[in-house]
Amino acid sequence: MSKVKKAILPVAGFGTRFLPATKAQPKEMLPVVDKPVIQYLVEEAVESGIEEIIFVTGRGKRAIEDHFDVSFELEETLVEKNKHDLLDAVKRISSLAKFSYVRQPMPLGDGHAILQAAHIVGDEPVLIMFGDCLYDCQVPAARQLIETYDKYEDSVIGMSHVPKEEVPKFGVLEGVKLDDATYEIKRIVEKPKPGEVDSTLVAVGKYIITPEVMKILSNMKSGKSGEIRLADAFEIMLEENRPLYGKELEGQWLDTGDKFNFIKATVHLGLKHPEVGDRLKEYIKNLKL
Repeated sequence: MSKVKKAILPVAGFGTRFLPATKAQPKEMLPVVDKPVIQYLVEEAVESGIEEIIFVTGRGKRAIEDHFDVSFELEETLVEKNKHDLLDAVKRISSLAKFSYVRQPMPLGDGHAILQAAHIVGDEPVLIMFGDCLYDCQVPAARQLIETYDKYEDSVIGMSHVPKEEVPKFGVLEGVKLDDATYEIKRIVEKPKPGEVDSTLVAVGKYIITPEVMKILSNMKSGKSGEIRLADAFEIMLEENRPLYGKELEGQWLDTGDKFNFIKATVHLGLKHPEVGDRLKEYIKNLKL
């Protein structure tokens, strides 16, 4: 059984929900307190045992490459100003993992983005992390998925419960419960209509996929939406009675995919930040509108 040592982070989207802030910078580089969203994801992956990060980028995403590269001029300036704590934080970024970058030339779906990294992944299982899914938890969410993969040796979807009124916004998962947090998935419904599903478990944007899934994606011309999507590959697996698992992730899901939830994530992590947490708590406590 191959171990999960590589991760694909598709970051080629336009980030239109955050315009005009994302007109000239990637959405994934927007800061939550003092780190860009993408750095939280890379740190989660590394803490989970991932050794190589593969970014699938597009036009206008050069800032991501620069962020994880060595910045000699900045480091020299911090040395001269005797700011060694900031120097350590900056130098650490480029040494987190081995980084690779591939381009998605056209926006043809998340599955198409993943396919651009197939030649780097090879015949191995791989962690997939989308750029708007942070988790605050004791055991990194990615590690929870990897541990589930190690047990079942098949693809795993990260899941969370959402309020019933929010179910139509997501891809909903139904299945047979195997233990307190693990399911064998039997059905996936993308953005269901009211009353179409009973489940409130949804996919959160973290997955382990096997070479089998990559092969299905490579044979797809387009899915139901006209794009090559990961969800369509999973549906093909279910139609062919191939095993697919879901892991209900322990911890708090911090969705950064829209403005309101991005602000919520910033406040949540800001309250836990050693530098600003106490002051932020006092500010919120005394806030008058």
